[in-house]
Amino acid sequence: MANRTAGTKKAGAPASIQNRRARHDYAIVEEFETGIALAGSEVKSVYLGKAHFTDAYCRVIDGELWLLNMDIEPYEQSSVFQHDRRRDRKLLMHRRQIDTLDRKAQEKGMTIIPLAAYFNERGRVKIKIGLGRGRAQYDKRDKIAKDEERREMQRIRADRD
Repeated sequence: MANRTAGTKKAGAPASIQNRRARHDYAIVEEFETGIALAGSEVKSVYLGKAHFTDAYCRVIDGELWLLNMDIEPYEQSSVFQHDRRRDRKLLMHRRQIDTLDRKAQEKGMTIIPLAAYFNERGRVKIKIGLGRGRAQYDKRDKIAKDEERREMQRIRADRD
C-alpha cells in the first residue's frame, strides 16, 4: 500500500463541478448538501469531471427530491453497463429537510437549483443545492457591476502591498 501523509491531497483528485450560471441567474438564499444515487460508471465519470449542470434543476416529486436534466457523460471504459446521460437522479436528504425545502419553494416562489457536485472527505459524491429566487435582467447587470468594482478594489489593495 502506498504511503500517504495526513493532510496531503493525492495527485489527480477530482475537482468539483460548478454551476456558474446558477449564481448569475438566481439570488441564492439558502444552500443545502445532499447525497445522490448514482450507478458505478456515473461515479467514475463525475470523478473525471465529465458532468454538466446545463439546464439542470431539482424538484420534489411524491415526497422525494429529484435532480432532473443533469448530463453525465458515459464512462469510456465501461462496456456493458452504460447509463443514460440525462436520466432523473434521486437526491438523498432527510424527509423533514425535503418537506421544509418543498414548502419554502412553493410558498415564496423560489426554485431549487443544483450549484455544485464534489466528493467529500469520505469519497462520496455530494450535490450542493440552493434555494434561489430568479433575477431580473437589471439585477444581473447590478451584480456584475458590483463584482467588477469589488475585484478592482482588491487589485488596488494588492498593488499597494
